[in-house]
Amino acid sequence: MINKGLSKTGIFLLNTLSLLPLFILYRLADAFYVLIFYVFGYRRKVVKENLVNAFPEKNTSEIKAIEKRFYKFLSSLFIEVIKMKSISKKELNKRVKFKNTDLVEAYLKNNESVLFCSSHYGNYEWVCMAIGLNFSGEHFPIYKPLSSEAFDNWFLTMRSKFGNHMVSMRQTLRAIQSNKNKPSMFTFGSDQAPSKDESNYWTTFLNQESSIQLGLEKIAKKTNRPVFYLKINYLKRGYYEVDCVPICLNPAETAEFEITKMHTHFLEDMIKEAPAYWLWSHRRWKYKPEPKVEIMEKDYNIMDVMA
Repeated sequence: MINKGLSKTGIFLLNTLSLLPLFILYRLADAFYVLIFYVFGYRRKVVKENLVNAFPEKNTSEIKAIEKRFYKFLSSLFIEVIKMKSISKKELNKRVKFKNTDLVEAYLKNNESVLFCSSHYGNYEWVCMAIGLNFSGEHFPIYKPLSSEAFDNWFLTMRSKFGNHMVSMRQTLRAIQSNKNKPSMFTFGSDQAPSKDESNYWTTFLNQESSIQLGLEKIAKKTNRPVFYLKINYLKRGYYEVDCVPICLNPAETAEFEITKMHTHFLEDMIKEAPAYWLWSHRRWKYKPEPKVEIMEKDYNIMDVMA
């Protein structure tokens, strides 16, 4: 009861805060940055470890510069997520611009569907919201439910406000089957680390052994829907450009893990280009691959066998 009451109070305060104009909210973000970086050191150990492991070629001052830019961006991102509650269609479309939408629309207008590959880069929440406003087909973002029911419902309401149909990860196949006869877009978060039990594919990503979700590839190969990567470019505070990049137009013809390798390498290149805007505070590498056990054939002596 206490936790539920605190959740409701927190949501009420966030909704009230959302009503403030963005230029005021960004001033609050500046103060928030000081608190999480200098005062409380929010996950600084995790962020620094991730950056050092990902970029062994960079020196201490370069890592520190990326770290500071990341925390400044994270503070703004937190404010922008809160603003989702009250942001208007006009304001969102002004701040999130799409490129190469005609490539996607060619499929949708032909009553075909596509798959979007995204990641926790830039303001992925605003981008996901804006898809529902910029394309003719219906949009189904795949999401992982939060442990708090109250906050999960709060996020679902915001994420769905502009026509998006949120789909829980476990309901993905059912949603695709239910909407197979109409043009649609399903958006997958490709950098969401699978659980330890579901870590069936490992590759080198950002200089570290990383488990990668295989859901996007499995569905792409099964349905032969073209895959577009949503390349998010951070222009300036509160402004983003999204390039719809085709990375695989004939999934059924690809080899096993080929699509997974494509989108993983694409994300890696995007992060290396501008590293401050990926979610470094996420414990992406908390699981390690199981060591391979080689079974050696025993060299039996013929006299031992006969003994």
